[in-house]
Order: sequence, then C-alpha cells, then structure tokens
Amino acid sequence: MNFFNLLKSLDELLYEVMSWLIFYPVTLWQGLTRPLKMMDYSDAEQGDAEEKQYTDTLSPPLFLLLTLVISHALELSTVGESAIVADKTGLGGLVNDDTTYILMRVAFFSLFPLVMAARLVRARHVKLDRVPLKAPFYSQCYVAAPFALMVSGASILLQLKPLAAGIAGLVLLALALLWFGSLQILWFAQHLRISRWRAALHASRAMVEALVLFVLFSLIVT
Repeated sequence: MNFFNLLKSLDELLYEVMSWLIFYPVTLWQGLTRPLKMMDYSDAEQGDAEEKQYTDTLSPPLFLLLTLVISHALELSTVGESAIVADKTGLGGLVNDDTTYILMRVAFFSLFPLVMAARLVRARHVKLDRVPLKAPFYSQCYVAAPFALMVSGASILLQLKPLAAGIAGLVLLALALLWFGSLQILWFAQHLRISRWRAALHASRAMVEALVLFVLFSLIVT
C-alpha cells in the first residue's frame, strides 16, 4: 500500500511540476502586463478554500521562487558562478552551493513583499500578526517576482565587459525601481483609500526600509 501511495504522490508531483511550463509564462505575462489586477486576484483567492486557490496561475510565493531559479540559471549561463559562492567570505561562507545561494536570494527579494505588507497592515492600524499579513504578502509576491527578474537582469548586464551592457544594466535597474515604486503608490492608494501623494509617502517609507534591509543583508553575506 505504501508503494502505491508513493506512485500516486510521484504522479501528482510530476503533473504539478510539468504544469509549471504552462502556468509560469501565463503568470509572468499577467504580472508584467496587469500587475495590480494580479494583486487583486491574489487577494480574492485568499478567500477560497485552499485546494481551489490559484488554479489558473502559480501561487505567488512559488512564482517568486521559480523566477529566482530562472534568473540564477541565466546568470550561470552568461557570467558564471556567483562571487559569493566562489569566495565564501563573511556569512557568505554558509552559501557553499547554488541551492543555498538561491535560498539567500529568495530571502533577499522576499523582504520587499514582507515590508510592503507590514506597512499596509500598520497603516490600517491593525494588529500585526500572521493573519492580516498573509494576504498582502502574497499579493506583493506577484509584483516582486518581475521586479526580481529585472534586477537580476540588470545585475547580469553590469557584470558583462562591454560598456554598453553596463549602461543598459543601469537603465534596466532604474526602470525596475520606477516600475515597482509606481505600483506601490497605486497599491497603497487603492487599499488605504487615500490620495496618491499620501500613498507615495507610505510607499517611499516601505521602499527605503526594504532597501536598507536589502543592503544590510548584502553587506553581511559578502
């Protein structure tokens, strides 16, 4: 009986993994072309039963994770092994292979959804705990993934030799920050029902907090 249960589990796992080939591009396209609607969609899905959630897309955290795996694969194919994995300096000594490096990057980019979600909960004057934090965190993952992909692409370009590639990397990084920041202003304005100027203050504060944590984390592991 255990053997047949194992076969059934493998069957379900194979189907789930292969379905990513369809649903990842769909989720990425929707995340890039209609990010705010995807965030609203995530909020709505949180009200469904667990087995009925995200049936036509990838779940937000999985989407972020797969995006970082793909971006790391692109980095390996273009610029080679990361210096963090190769040098093993500081806490980076704990990052001794590609798996731990990907997990570190997941932690890096998950800071943005976490800080944005926490700022929204605090702005609503709601007690900060797991329940009110989950829905905004999940919705934020839908825009954090394309943002991470753009930042990773910029990082790759900055590591390439031609000057034009470095300039393109800086432009892509600026566009990524502008895109992500603009979405945050619209998101805070929509959910807090405030003006875009006040929403910009919330978004700016959360962005600064996330970037500070991001930089501190980077300095620790390098």
